[in-house]
Amino acid sequence: MFNVVLIEPEIPPNTGNVGRLCLAAQSTLHLVKPLGFSLDDRQLKRAGLDYWDEVKVQLWDSFDALRQAQPSEARYFFLTTKTKRAYYEATFHRNDFLVFGRETKGLPETLLAANIDSCISIPMHGTRSLNLATAVAIVLFEAVRQEQR
Repeated sequence: MFNVVLIEPEIPPNTGNVGRLCLAAQSTLHLVKPLGFSLDDRQLKRAGLDYWDEVKVQLWDSFDALRQAQPSEARYFFLTTKTKRAYYEATFHRNDFLVFGRETKGLPETLLAANIDSCISIPMHGTRSLNLATAVAIVLFEAVRQEQR
């Protein structure tokens, strides 16, 4: 239904949890290297439970490689704390790509600057960020909600 992109994820349990979210939402999980762990990691599979083998996962050497492999009309939304446009102000469509950055640094500044009109955020107070899997759940299921209207 949708595409969730994790660029250079660092923490295996987060990726395992995101994999489970993608399975529940009938979405594809795209992992962009380098990964901070092995796909054989015990913690990754523990977080994904017995579902990990059912998750549709695609591994990419770079974000550019992912983009080049998609149709030119593919749409991307870049999640960042550095914009005021809330995720619920976006209109999502089937097959959109929801792009998330590393747990410790987020998305690269150059990627955000090149895609400023496609940046969205999760409004929050009292904290500078949320757990990656939590952030994915919030945005992915808003996209699913919109698609099912």
